[in-house]
Amino acid sequence: MKLFLLLAVLFAGFFLWNRFVQAGEVPVVGVVAPGFNLEDQHGKMQALGDYKNSWVVLYFYPKDDTPGCTEEACMFRDDLTQLTAMGAKVIGISVDDTRSHAQFAEKYHLPFPLLADKDGKVAESYGALTNLLFMKIAKRYTFLIDPQGRIAKHYLSVDTSRHSSEIIQDLKGLIKEVN
Repeated sequence: MKLFLLLAVLFAGFFLWNRFVQAGEVPVVGVVAPGFNLEDQHGKMQALGDYKNSWVVLYFYPKDDTPGCTEEACMFRDDLTQLTAMGAKVIGISVDDTRSHAQFAEKYHLPFPLLADKDGKVAESYGALTNLLFMKIAKRYTFLIDPQGRIAKHYLSVDTSRHSSEIIQDLKGLIKEVN
């Protein structure tokens, strides 16, 4: 019983500590999206500015080739035609390296950029970085960025099985508002 109590206290302490060491605040709707310049799975540098005049679905995910991340990426892949027809570009970011991204993209035929944020600075600028002891991971957050480079909507609680369709519906509404 003492061991169980000790483990419960340690777990609660770790959870509370982790909440305080998380870096960055989530940018609010309407502000200019934080810029980035990161390498994709093909070794090409990608900057947010490269996507000016397009809607951007910028999604952060914890780890390549894990069940939830695979489901989310494959749903974006499967819905890419609809997203592209609305003028949207999909970009994934995690703290994995380019080699891991290349293997993940090849295995699941992902036709959009997966950016390597190895030091976590971009995830931090979007409030999407978690430090787990000696390991950093990106939270599963998504940001819809409008053609002027502003945050149009953010998703801080994502159901990977329906996230892509949720983005499509919201994007349709946002496009209607603009037109």
